Amino acid sequence: MQVVLAISSSDPRTLQRQLFEQIRRLILDNKLRSGDPVPASRALSEQLGVSRNTVVLAYEQLRSEGYIESRPNVGTFVSATLPETAMAIATAAADDGDALANDNNDGLHPVTGGIRAQTVISPNRGRLEHDFWIGRVDAATFPANEWRRILDAKVRYGGARLAEYQDPQGLRELRQGIAEHIGPARGVSARADDIVIVNGSQDGLDLVARALAGFSRTFVHEDPCYQGSRFLFESCGFTPHPVPVDHDGIDVSRLPAGRRNILYVTPSHQYPLGVTLSPERRLNLLDWAERTDSYVIEDDYDGDFRYEGAPLTALRGLDGRGRVLYLGTFSKSLAAGLRLGFIVAPPTLSGALREWKSLTSNGNAWLEQAAMAEFMTSGGFLRHLRRIRAIYKRRRDLLVEALTGIFPGAEIRGMRGGMHLSLRLPAGFGDAREIERRSAARGVGIYVPGSGGAFITADNPRVRDTLLFGYAALSEKSIASAMRRLADAVAECDRNRAFG
Repeated sequence: MQVVLAISSSDPRTLQRQLFEQIRRLILDNKLRSGDPVPASRALSEQLGVSRNTVVLAYEQLRSEGYIESRPNVGTFVSATLPETAMAIATAAADDGDALANDNNDGLHPVTGGIRAQTVISPNRGRLEHDFWIGRVDAATFPANEWRRILDAKVRYGGARLAEYQDPQGLRELRQGIAEHIGPARGVSARADDIVIVNGSQDGLDLVARALAGFSRTFVHEDPCYQGSRFLFESCGFTPHPVPVDHDGIDVSRLPAGRRNILYVTPSHQYPLGVTLSPERRLNLLDWAERTDSYVIEDDYDGDFRYEGAPLTALRGLDGRGRVLYLGTFSKSLAAGLRLGFIVAPPTLSGALREWKSLTSNGNAWLEQAAMAEFMTSGGFLRHLRRIRAIYKRRRDLLVEALTGIFPGAEIRGMRGGMHLSLRLPAGFGDAREIERRSAARGVGIYVPGSGGAFITADNPRVRDTLLFGYAALSEKSIASAMRRLADAVAECDRNRAFG
């Protein structure tokens, strides 16, 4: 099979990137449909006059982001289930096709350009019986009665404030409550004036990108990393610089030597591999930030969950030089739909963040802030955390026990805290993407990093040997059933390799 592609040596993008974006565009425009075969790498390299390795790397990225899938001994095909974000872009492009005819040859939309949307919601939502998508919380654990009582009281006795604009920096009562919580819980000393309330971590990242755009254009991140961070800074014109992660977290020795960088890290529970940044690397990282005049964004997205041992002090708690911006959220500890998060900024940046918050949204809704402040100061938030920690720990224990039996000798990371873990396949278990595909056929959603809401470079070996499991939203009964089906999928993969 041949497809219409045009690559150019004068294009500033690499040949690999040109191939990836053009094939992706063919899929989004429905010119290559789900189930259609894509050319063999050797045939396409001959057709275009490029090395086969260039095609293989482009295919690896398409595969890791969920656009194509391989079938052993058959070939490579457009994925049966495309990422939801891709489907949304394709639909919008089809609806606006007459008004926005794309005359570009680079495969990019003429309006959205190179902007890539993150995959927040599982592309399998509603399709699979048991979905281990990372980041989901159990809706049944939400303290609905207590929250309803607080909201009713706030509207009844403080409803006049709904008619007024509030401080764009956020409700002072909430900022004070956050400062009092993260002090003992995360070792972060902060004043209410250091804190800016945001609409979740993504809004926080957007504010930081705006505030630091004149300071640096280099965005350093973990590889793999949270997809939303990479895509946002990339869309704002920053140059990405991935740095590999090992069992001790980001490899600090490989951070860039140049001055004025912005580094994004998830040190408490690395997203998505689950490892914790070691104490030695934490200190070395802060020394690097001071030496290179760089800022560090510390995303503590699920730092409220720790099951064994005391959590390490946050980077912000170790930072005496004003280099760390601490980003927190209530999306994992309470509910993502509330859209509440916060930034603890160094004194040199707090004013800029306040001004950008005022310009972009003029602050968050008063009612949810007031309710969250009351929930924290009344002790309800700590009671809620204690309750759901116990629930999530039981689910983690059940999952780890089952995975240990299915994958003897596997390296399981992220067990001490958080809401998800990663499993690195031992030798002899084949490609993680094949296990992902066969599990989905049995109604079980497990994910490799590239299809699980994370960004990962195409040549990172974790593309092929790592599986991700978000367990917080699944009941113990659901986890047990899913593990039985996963065991069947693994056995089927073993049989296919034996007879393949």
